[in-house]
Parts: sequence; structure tokens; C-alpha cells
Amino acid sequence: MATFALAATGTGVFWLLGVPLPFLFGPMAFCLAGALLHVPLKGFGQISVAARTILGVAVGASITPEVVGQLPRMALSVALIPIFIGLIALIGVPFFRRIWGFDAPTAYYAAMPGGLQDMILFGIEAGGDPRALSLIHATRVLIVVTLAPILLTQVYGAALSNPIGVPTASLPLHELALMAAAAFVGWKGGERLGLFGAAILGPMIVTSALSLADVIHFRPPAEAILFAQFFIGCGIGVQFLGVTWGELTRIVAAGMAYVLVLAVLAAGFAAAVTGLGLAVPVDAFLAFAPGGQAEMTVLAIVTGADLGFVITHHLTRIVLVIIGAPVAARFMRGAKPPD
Repeated sequence: MATFALAATGTGVFWLLGVPLPFLFGPMAFCLAGALLHVPLKGFGQISVAARTILGVAVGASITPEVVGQLPRMALSVALIPIFIGLIALIGVPFFRRIWGFDAPTAYYAAMPGGLQDMILFGIEAGGDPRALSLIHATRVLIVVTLAPILLTQVYGAALSNPIGVPTASLPLHELALMAAAAFVGWKGGERLGLFGAAILGPMIVTSALSLADVIHFRPPAEAILFAQFFIGCGIGVQFLGVTWGELTRIVAAGMAYVLVLAVLAAGFAAAVTGLGLAVPVDAFLAFAPGGQAEMTVLAIVTGADLGFVITHHLTRIVLVIIGAPVAARFMRGAKPPD
């Protein structure tokens, strides 16, 4: 209850101050402050997971025959993603290993910009430090989500005012029911199949099939997107619960420094994609920004970016990182010296 009250207060304050995306940044900022002040906060568990299904449905509903027809146009920029990940590994692992003194498994999974939960689970299996991995990835997402809107508005001239959806009352009831069913079936079906990121990818797959079949014609309503933003913001802030001064000066500081490394790499690839005429600057920036998939989906929606282009690149990045994670885990377990 304390978490909800704090997050709601943050939303209200940011709304009154006219801060962009108050339903995302209000809960994030106030829950972060509460966590650092050791207020006894708790995450929202399955409610937060369910909120992510809304974004999966939003992405799926944006995958139309027209978007599919544009996939060949994306091929060259998507082909840059493996190079992007390779450079991240070559630079990021030594960065955490030699400069910050982390062990090999922790350094590898801290460097890889995959899903937070996935990287923690694979890291634990490989013998990494789960607390360090959690804080480093939470720091990455926090900083990217905070700075990306500033860069989008001040550098790229983008507005964060694109309509996120129409009111619930304006949508046909049968489409609302279909979206709710797609969210639930995709989420739970994805979990049963062991799909990584099932809460987003499962609903996205089901909804995209319905969209391509000309059954669904709308994105989730505005209220649902705001609901998702609220719980995503809470989730980012609560990740820092219980952080100590020692963790702030070593682990969080390492995460902050690493964001600068990722930012330089991402900016270089975004500039290359823009320079080659493969995408407009805002789309290229969001496609290579090293943030979480859910957070980048929100920013793509509010800027009016090409959602299909942005999500295709993030999905490619996450899939490649996930596929490589077990291989790296086996390698690092085999490389450990005998006891």
C-alpha cells in the first residue's frame, strides 16, 4: 500500500508540474527516492507483469501487413545488431572485469544488454553475483529512461505528445475483449512454452497474428497504456530497495559509468543507420538505445516513432543475447579452476 501511495503521489506531483510522461517518471522518481531512503516498499508482483502485457498487445497491434512489407527495408540495419552486441562484449566485459574488479560471470552478464530478469538468472547459473547484476541493469534502465526523453526533445526535436491511444469508451467492446484475451493467452501460453519475456512477447505474437488476420484494428486504449507506464515506473524505482552506501559507490557507480560506454556505442550505430539512409534519426536512436524493451516501447509510442522498426531491433538484440547466454554460462563454468 505504501508503494502505491508513494507512486500515486509522484504521478500527481509530476502531472501538476507538467513533467512529460508523469505516469512513468512520477512513480519511478518517488519510488527510487523511497528506496534510497529505505522506506519499506514492495513490488507489485504479478500486477506489474500483467501491465507489461499491455505493451505486448500495443506492439502486436502495430504489426500490420504494411509493416511486414517493410521488413526487407530493415534488413541491413538489423544486420548491424550482431556487430553492436559483439562490440559491447569486447568492451563491456573487460570494463567490469579489469576496471571494477567483478568476477568473470558477473562482468559478462552485467555487460550484456538483455532483459534484466534473464541476465540475472543466467548470471546466477554461471556463478555471478545476483545483487550486483540486478543493480547494474536497474541503473542502466533508470539512466536510459531518464535521459532518452531529454535527448529526444533537445537533440532530435521530437515531441513526447503523440496520442498514446484513444479513450476506452471509443473502442468497440469486442476489440477490447479480444485484446484482453490476447494479453492473457499470450502471457500464460508463453510462460508454458518457456518463452523469454513471455509477458511482452507472448501477447505481441498473439495480437500480431490477429492484426495480420484483420481481426484487431486498434491499439490498447490510453488508460491501459497509462496503467502500464505506472507499474513500469514503480518497478524501476523499487529495484534499488535496500541499496547500501557501499553498493552505491561501487556497483551503482559501475553501472552509471557503463551507461556512458553504451551511449557512445549506441550513438555511433544510430548515426551510421541514419547516415546510410536506413532510418530517420528518432527511429535509429530508439532502435539502438540500450534500454529495456518495455520502456523503449513507451517512448516509441509517445514520440510517434516507427514502432515496428524500433521493436524489431530490440527483439533482435535480446534474442541474440539470450541465445548466447547459455553458451557463455557453460564456457565460464568450464573455465573455473578446480576447488
